[in-house]
Amino acid sequence: MFLQKKSIIFFLIFVLCVQISNSKPRTSRYEFWWALGHPFAALKIKKVYKKASKLYDENLLKVKLDAYTSGGKLDAFRHVFYFAAFAQKIKPKKVLKLGKAHEKTNHLDFKRGKFENEVMADSISCVMDLLNNEVGVKLGSENKNLSLEELKQKVMELINKGDAYHILRDKEGRFIDCNNNVIDMSLYKGKWTIPKCIAGFKAKLEIE
Repeated sequence: MFLQKKSIIFFLIFVLCVQISNSKPRTSRYEFWWALGHPFAALKIKKVYKKASKLYDENLLKVKLDAYTSGGKLDAFRHVFYFAAFAQKIKPKKVLKLGKAHEKTNHLDFKRGKFENEVMADSISCVMDLLNNEVGVKLGSENKNLSLEELKQKVMELINKGDAYHILRDKEGRFIDCNNNVIDMSLYKGKWTIPKCIAGFKAKLEIE
């Protein structure tokens, strides 16, 4: 009973303090079970997240990358950076499970009509996030001794080299498919599967 209560306390800390995105705090049964099963990892993530957030300057990154908090290079930076920071302190498998739990939450939010970063989640956006999570975890696990500032610079270099994933847009900021055709988003309102294209990645995956 004592361990169960302790796990719940850590979970509550996790819910209040840890969100991978900039959206309003929320959680789901997927994140609940992850935190409940990994209470000490959740506590470490809370500490790392707080430190990493002090270095996450969205306005500065918008100038250096782009202004797209959903699907853009700015979005890619956020996932790669935070997951790299997490992987410096926590086993990769646990961190990746958290990422999957978060994307399942996005799918659940989609079904409920909820938004993330002022847009509705879709299958390709979730695939992009999962891919960037993997990039971040690999970077963090291979560079455990770097400071967060050094890690941030590594992530910037990685994105500028094209080694992270973002969703393709045209010069006007409209989403395009893998044949460079502009997607009429009005045709996909309320749709989970949209023919967006991830730069450098054409495999089709789904979030169950």
